Amino acid sequence: MRCWRPLSVLLALISSPALAQAGASPLASDADPFTAQSQPWTPCGRTASPLTDLAPGTEDPEPGRLVRGDRVLLFSSDDGVHGLEPWVSTGTGGRGTSLVVDIRPGPEGSEPAVLTPVGDRVFFVADDGVHGRELWVSDGTSRGTRLVKDIWPGAEGSFPRSLAESGGLLYFAAGDAEHGRELWRSDGTPEGTYLVEDLDPGPEGTSPYLMTRGGDGSLYFVSNFQGFFMRLMRTDGKSPAVELFRRSSEGGELDALTAVGNKLYFVSSTVHDDAMAELRVTSGGTPALVGSFHTIHELVAMGGRLYFSANGENDSAGEELWRSDGSRKGTQRVKDVWPGAEGSSPSGLAVLGRRLFFSADDGAHGRELWVSDGTASGTLLFEDLVPGAGGSSPEGLTALQGHLFFSADTPGRGREPWGSGGTPGSTAPFDELAPGPDSSEPGGFERSGWDVFFFARDAAHGLRLWALPFRPAHECDANAR
Repeated sequence: MRCWRPLSVLLALISSPALAQAGASPLASDADPFTAQSQPWTPCGRTASPLTDLAPGTEDPEPGRLVRGDRVLLFSSDDGVHGLEPWVSTGTGGRGTSLVVDIRPGPEGSEPAVLTPVGDRVFFVADDGVHGRELWVSDGTSRGTRLVKDIWPGAEGSFPRSLAESGGLLYFAAGDAEHGRELWRSDGTPEGTYLVEDLDPGPEGTSPYLMTRGGDGSLYFVSNFQGFFMRLMRTDGKSPAVELFRRSSEGGELDALTAVGNKLYFVSSTVHDDAMAELRVTSGGTPALVGSFHTIHELVAMGGRLYFSANGENDSAGEELWRSDGSRKGTQRVKDVWPGAEGSSPSGLAVLGRRLFFSADDGAHGRELWVSDGTASGTLLFEDLVPGAGGSSPEGLTALQGHLFFSADTPGRGREPWGSGGTPGSTAPFDELAPGPDSSEPGGFERSGWDVFFFARDAAHGLRLWALPFRPAHECDANAR
């Protein structure tokens, strides 16, 4: 039985810029979706609604990624009048989709970027034309959107980067004239925004990046030391940061920091002809080598283990799904999905409960949707959406509230949005957004309030923001009555 419920109510299409500019509360409704987290959720039908034409008469409003705030969705977009600015949406049952505030008046735009949720607020980087690119914060209203601190006074800007939440605070890299680019933290107030540590005293800076919250509450990041070394660092935000690992900056890279419980995995690689990527793990001390690979990517955590797509150093099976428990012996290929040297090239790894969904090609069905419980016998083709060798090439796999959302390309329909409850027979397409063989190219799925939002194209308007009602089942029934 399919998990979709019939959509029997007309979805409201509301767009009210005056609402956000007046500073009114952007809450979607009097009902609080966060009190229903433990109840089973379901899409209310298959029909997604366009929320607003972000840039009338233009092909691409250049939207940024969708970020869930406090019961509202925040994103950046260019409506062709204000330039690229922050926007907010309360979805199909709320009060509208609107410009939050015109930070840099006129068509140039403040170009908000790196939207990062911390508690009930969203931090981002923007340029108001006066202070340069600096740190901003928003609660989704005009009055609650403001410059946090002018870290590099004047029009130069501190150019904050690598924003990440840890312990209810924002950590980021920013530059000033005295310290160069170093590690900063913020609680959203000017006085609570300050330099954590000058890792290389003086104006040069170490340019921290890849800020990653560890399962033990520590913050891990990579820093450059005098142009010679890249260093994996760990800090609690109070004591001096500790160096855990270093490698030469010449032809090397530290990447893919991924927390799994109290362990942190990362990849140390080279770019030489005989390039190899080393997978290492640390529990806060000296990292241990757990495996070497020709290729390794798509690192995700599930059930206390790391899962990833890789081609092992001495492995003749091509690129396949692997797992690691943090030991050499426990780092092994899960299954040879495409038997032989070709490799199934797993991609889009998404964790739904205790299972891992991904896109792969087994050589017989084309690239389709697969599922794994971490064992060879439990790694199976989940849906053959295009029977035969063609494949539907699922992309953008996103697990939200017990459901999987993604796009797939099928004959006669093109690439359109799909959803699945994770059980046999529960996978179904949304109603077409670009009818016929044309593709709507959906992407960026995110849940906020009682909707799943995403961007998609249609022939008449180009790229637009869409939403599908998605809520506890009894709320779908209540709205239908």
